Amino acid sequence: MSVSDPIADMLTKIRNASAARHEKVDIMASRLKLEIVKILKTEGYIKNFKKIQSDGVNIIRIFLKYDENNNPVLHGLDKVSKPGRRVYSGYKEIPRVFNGYGTLIISTSDGIITGKKAVEKQMGGELICTVW
Repeated sequence: MSVSDPIADMLTKIRNASAARHEKVDIMASRLKLEIVKILKTEGYIKNFKKIQSDGVNIIRIFLKYDENNNPVLHGLDKVSKPGRRVYSGYKEIPRVFNGYGTLIISTSDGIITGKKAVEKQMGGELICTVW
């Protein structure tokens, strides 16, 4: 089975595992996915992650984060750009996620960064996903 949008697939796996209160979730590794996962960790949405190799396949194992009442820290993950409809934005038009409480992940010529950093660096790019 081939996935037409591996990023959307990854976000769905993380969202579902979080909703089901799983401790961890494994996703197929790619450079883009790794960069997105690094941002999720930096912004405090996941506990940790590690790259592992299983049967010769590179995998990113993501350890999910919950609060003291065992509620997921991650409330939502939404894909903005889709294969059929890419969404780009200049730095002046970069949208805010939940009035600054959420995080926008954006692909720029400088790599994968948050919407806040993109505005600071005055860089636009492709809007990948929003996290809150």
